[in-house]
Amino acid sequence: MSYYEPLVYIVPPEEEGFILKTVLQKRLMVSRKLLSRIKLTEQGITVNGVRQYINIKVNAGDRVEIRMEEEESEDILPQDLPLHILHEDDHLLILAKEAGIIVHPTHGHYVNTIANGVVHHWQQAGITCRFRPIHRLDQETSGVLAIAKTPYVHQQISEQMIQHQVKKEYLAFVWGTVADARGTINEPIDRDPEQPHVRIVRPDGYSAVTHYEVVQQFAQAALVRIWLETGRTHQIRVHMRHLGHPLLGDKMYTLPEYDQGSAAEEVNHRLDRQALHAHKLGFVHPGTRTWTEYLAPLPTDLLTLQIWLEKNN
Repeated sequence: MSYYEPLVYIVPPEEEGFILKTVLQKRLMVSRKLLSRIKLTEQGITVNGVRQYINIKVNAGDRVEIRMEEEESEDILPQDLPLHILHEDDHLLILAKEAGIIVHPTHGHYVNTIANGVVHHWQQAGITCRFRPIHRLDQETSGVLAIAKTPYVHQQISEQMIQHQVKKEYLAFVWGTVADARGTINEPIDRDPEQPHVRIVRPDGYSAVTHYEVVQQFAQAALVRIWLETGRTHQIRVHMRHLGHPLLGDKMYTLPEYDQGSAAEEVNHRLDRQALHAHKLGFVHPGTRTWTEYLAPLPTDLLTLQIWLEKNN
């Protein structure tokens, strides 16, 4: 049986006599589900190199280690695809996702996904991991994508997301002149009863909060920085449309006044997707326990769009 590198915790003097289970759950933040899983393996939980039950008391200076069995995504076909790696360590793989590629295989779409490329990358590097994206990006959205290498890392960052402690920042090009330089859109979102794949603002929907700030105003559009408190499907696209400023290139959530004219035609010629980019992702790194941020610069298509907007101001 093979394991990932252990997570280590040295018991400080003030925790002398603590129950091991308490140390694992309160200091290493191991979830109940994961704890049940790792305690069944031979080297899952050790104190000073010896396997232990979780109801023992620990002493100051004890070296507590937890180990997880290595896993792999047996149902994902390895495929040699280009990956833009921003960062990789024993815990995480951070990518700058390109627009047009989906994250995970779906029914009828088993290849040409981020997952296929990552599994191949790990296979070539001799790394045994299961593909665990911490969050998702729409097929047409580019930007920072985080992938956990172990169930512990996935659980840790997922819990931060539940507690709204993960920082997600986007850049978007939207139509029109945005009246307020900064603002918050607090409008519930749910499915459109007539088009289930489309989301709309509706009073009985799920709570959704979007903050925005204008970075650059052009003659007919604006570049805005957006950060979220919630993560509803299509939230940015729905909220910006509700504000009267749909994303450039967004055919699903456009408005009639932006469907025609030379500017719209030019944008549609330059873009084959909505102008949305996941610019920054920040969280407490489960390995280092420090706040870490990852940035993905604007891709070529959006940089070209920005230059065109500046020239046509």
